[in-house]
Amino acid sequence: MKSRIFMYLFIFALLAVVFQYVNSKNILDKYEEDITKLKGKNKVLEEQTLQLQEANEDLSYFRVEGNEDALSYFESLGYKTEELIPAIRDGLYNMNNYEGDDHPIVPYASMTDQQILINRVRILNHKWILANFTDGKHWGEIFVTYELDDKGGLTYDLGEYFLYPVNQY
Repeated sequence: MKSRIFMYLFIFALLAVVFQYVNSKNILDKYEEDITKLKGKNKVLEEQTLQLQEANEDLSYFRVEGNEDALSYFESLGYKTEELIPAIRDGLYNMNNYEGDDHPIVPYASMTDQQILINRVRILNHKWILANFTDGKHWGEIFVTYELDDKGGLTYDLGEYFLYPVNQY
C-alpha cells in the first residue's frame, strides 16, 4: 500500500512538473512574441521621431530663436533676448487694440463687422517679421521690418502684404 501511495505521489508530482513546464513555456513564448512586436513598433517610432525632428528643424529654420547671428546682434547692442523677443511680438499684437476701421499696420480695411486682427507672428531675424491677419472672413499676410532705436523703442514698417481671395465654394 505504501508503494502505491509513493507511486501516486510520484505520478502527481510528475504531472505537476509537466504542467508547470508547459505553462512556463507558453508564458515565455508569449513574452518573446510581445517583445518582438514591441521592438518592431519601437523601431517604427524611432524612425518617425527622426522624421519629426527633421521636420521640426526645417520649420524652425527661419526663427529668431534659432538664429545665432540675430541673437548675437541683439546681445551686442546690450539687449536681453529673453525679454526683447516677446516684446517685439507683443508690439505687433498690441496693435490689435485700435479705434476706428483702419489697423495701424495692416493696409486693408475690414470688410465685415469685425476688426482686422493680427493672429500669428513669426520673427524671422533681427530685422524681419511675418504675420497673418484676418477679419473673420478675409485672410492675408504681411511682411514687416522693424528697428530698435537708441532708447529701446520699436518701430515697425510694412514691407509687403497680400490678401487671399475669398473661396466661393
